[in-house]
Amino acid sequence: MINIIVSGACGKMGSRIIANLDAQRDMRLVGAIERKGCPGLGKEAGRGVVITSDLRAAAGGADVLIEFSSPEASLEHLRAAASMKLPVVLGTTGFKPSGIAEIRRIAKRIPCVFSPNMSAGMNFLFRVLRQAAGSLKDYDVEIIEMHHNMKKDAPSGTALRLAGIVAEAIGTDLGRSGIYGRKGAVGARGRKEIGIHAVRGGDVAGDHTVIFAGQGERVELVHRASGRDAFALGALNAARFAAKAKPGLYGMEDVFNK
Repeated sequence: MINIIVSGACGKMGSRIIANLDAQRDMRLVGAIERKGCPGLGKEAGRGVVITSDLRAAAGGADVLIEFSSPEASLEHLRAAASMKLPVVLGTTGFKPSGIAEIRRIAKRIPCVFSPNMSAGMNFLFRVLRQAAGSLKDYDVEIIEMHHNMKKDAPSGTALRLAGIVAEAIGTDLGRSGIYGRKGAVGARGRKEIGIHAVRGGDVAGDHTVIFAGQGERVELVHRASGRDAFALGALNAARFAAKAKPGLYGMEDVFNK
């Protein structure tokens, strides 16, 4: 039995992870974490587990921490997890470069599965995209993502991952080639530009489209999430992997290829 703590228990992802966790025969919820001041503190998350803001107090007997919260809270929890030798599944997005660097340092001490998108379908698209971008190097590439109106970071972590895959395949640096929306007299499109566009509205769980536009034709790779359960089930698969892994930084490709 794998004992799981969920951080961000009252959030959109955390609540779906807990709901899906309840149906897993090899897992059980032993802790639920939320920020101080959250209205859910003190309430039951499931199976008698009360939501708390104290990770260390809830971590007794835990095997894996699943972390979907804010970048600041996630780094704080990662530090605590490292001190307790507790493996982590990290799905939080919006980290600054300094935060990514700290994640890499911490992952030398504990197993850490870190991915902006944990669904099986999106990770399949990541693999397909590498092949497509390598084969269509002379095509213009534009990426469009849409999420619900409460999402705080833009563009999405998944869109940035998609853009990074394209940049690597065509031999450019995303820092130089990434164009985040366009306005005004921007001139003709650069040959190796990678357009990245964020759209917000309604309750969209996550839509991502990669467009390859060439002379006389267009190829589109699309992933649409109709709900968050695909992400939640991916996170639970990542927890199974992390529970047995050696210290190191892993992606979902490691989980699906185990």
